[in-house]
Amino acid sequence: MTPDEIEAALQAAFNCCDAASCPLTVTQKQILLQVVEQIQGNPNFRVSDSSNPLDELTPEELEAFLQFVKVEEEENRTWKVQLLNDWLLEQDSGKVQFIRQRYGLQWLNRVESYHFDKYVDGEDGLKLKIGDRIEVCNALWEWVQENGPCQRQWFPCMVIQIEEVSNGDESFTNCQIRFYDGNELEIQGIYEWNRYNWRYPQ
Repeated sequence: MTPDEIEAALQAAFNCCDAASCPLTVTQKQILLQVVEQIQGNPNFRVSDSSNPLDELTPEELEAFLQFVKVEEEENRTWKVQLLNDWLLEQDSGKVQFIRQRYGLQWLNRVESYHFDKYVDGEDGLKLKIGDRIEVCNALWEWVQENGPCQRQWFPCMVIQIEEVSNGDESFTNCQIRFYDGNELEIQGIYEWNRYNWRYPQ
């Protein structure tokens, strides 16, 4: 469908919602139409680009929030659970208290792991945990060329084991994953030399 056809379909959907006594608010309609306009203006547009909640933070807020997330991950705690616990127990969340005061639960629920990809990478990236869902590239098991007959494809899977390996002066992390068909694969150097070959679900 062309963007114009999508816009026409949206207008028809708005009318159907009205006829079914389930009208969308003006704001909801505007958001949907704005996404269509963004698609028209950028052929490489991805919906995830327009809806990254981290983009809504000021630079100072973003820095404080990313630091908080990094510390929580290093302590093997889930940052989102930590914030929710603070909120439920009405405890102060320190330097990220602004999340609760200015953005709230709806904003927090919108934040997904892949949103961090835009702001962190390599050593500063979030660490995987057992149970995380990721996508891996076929370049891990076959020869892939960007413009060749065998191009990059992404496959969903789950992290089932993480192992820190020390080999003399160097250390790296191996990760065991399980595909949804039951097959398993070990990815060596998942943060070091294979970071390019996995991502959070898009």
